[in-house]
Amino acid sequence: QVQLVESGGGLVQAGGSLRLSCAASGRTFSNYAMGWFRQAPGKEREFVGAISRSGGITYYADSVKGRFTVSRDNAKNTVYLQMNSLKPEDTAVYYCAAGSRTDIHVYGYNYWGQGTQVTVSS
Repeated sequence: QVQLVESGGGLVQAGGSLRLSCAASGRTFSNYAMGWFRQAPGKEREFVGAISRSGGITYYADSVKGRFTVSRDNAKNTVYLQMNSLKPEDTAVYYCAAGSRTDIHVYGYNYWGQGTQVTVSS
């Protein structure tokens, strides 16, 4: 079992930045690939970015490529999502997830955090 807790969400103006953190506890963090997803009201949960177990491979949704960066610190059992040049359409609840392999699909992950709200005002 892996427990995940996101933090760092909030209200920011368009063009601003936020860094989300996801702290993991339970099983060995470095054994898991990590993903970030988001869900806006009335929409399905969508892939944002993912990082391999070692941190050497990352994937991003086209909508955030060049603006968002996923990183991890296995010594701190934490994965990060640095979000720059934020847009109102980035407004959503952001979730981190842990799985056995790097995946862009919701079903590829076994463990999920509770989510953190990000609101971008225009």
